[in-house]
Amino acid sequence: MLPWKRAMRPLAALLLAVAAALTPTAAAYADSAAAAKTASSAPSSGWNNYSCKPSTAHPRPVVLVHGTLGNSIDNWLALAPYLVNRGYCVFSLDYGQLPGVPFFHGLGPIEKSAEQLDAYVDRVLAATGASEADLVGHSQGGMMPRYYLKFLGGADKVNALVGLAPDNHGTTLGGLAKLLPFFPGAEKLLSAATPGIADQVAGSPFLTKLNAGGDTVPGVQYTVIATRYDEVVTPYRSQYLSGPNVKNVLLQDLCAVDLSEHLAIGLFDRIAYHEVANALDPAHAKRTNCLSVFD
Repeated sequence: MLPWKRAMRPLAALLLAVAAALTPTAAAYADSAAAAKTASSAPSSGWNNYSCKPSTAHPRPVVLVHGTLGNSIDNWLALAPYLVNRGYCVFSLDYGQLPGVPFFHGLGPIEKSAEQLDAYVDRVLAATGASEADLVGHSQGGMMPRYYLKFLGGADKVNALVGLAPDNHGTTLGGLAKLLPFFPGAEKLLSAATPGIADQVAGSPFLTKLNAGGDTVPGVQYTVIATRYDEVVTPYRSQYLSGPNVKNVLLQDLCAVDLSEHLAIGLFDRIAYHEVANALDPAHAKRTNCLSVFD
């Protein structure tokens, strides 16, 4: 093996580990790639119905914002029908697409992704006739909307943001991200290849800008639903927000035997979903506990 190739092996291994730790959902998403492949023609179990008009009971449409490596269908195969069955008009978007990378989105620069969310919310509000929407996001999808709210005028169009395992203050990846400065060129290569991942590393320029001056903006209600077993956004408490209009929830405080980790909390955890429903309609909230899986 040539010396330069041997020298590159630790760097390559590091980059793969960073990408895997930030987005371990890739394998699970691959299992649903067939569904995503036909997303443009397949029915969405009642969501993404642009003729849906919000009811008096649920006057705001809900926009679902997928996580890194997700898309508008496979991230929401369980939560979207859950909310539709409760009478909500539900919509989901694709964002952060990279050229030549189908199905797996959320990889582009997060500032640009927030612009896509801005345009999509406008589309949903125009279709439904509502003046405000509620946002529910998983992982990056729970953090990225905060840029929209803070810098793109989204606070005037959004009532609530609910984040499932959002990386609001980035992730240390169990300390792995701290190694990047010791590998010359690693950070630059990571940013060039997948800027949406690099933006999520704790201390990144994007997160520094996002969190400067406070976590929240007036007029929006924030809910963070975290799990103690999150292996992606570490430490899990870094997901929490500070502010007078914030509710931080730990899943295990609701049900101690819930073992969901970063992926599961977004893809199929009905205890987390019950708490999402409470956040969307706090006036009619019901206590969330282990039995909420049957609700």
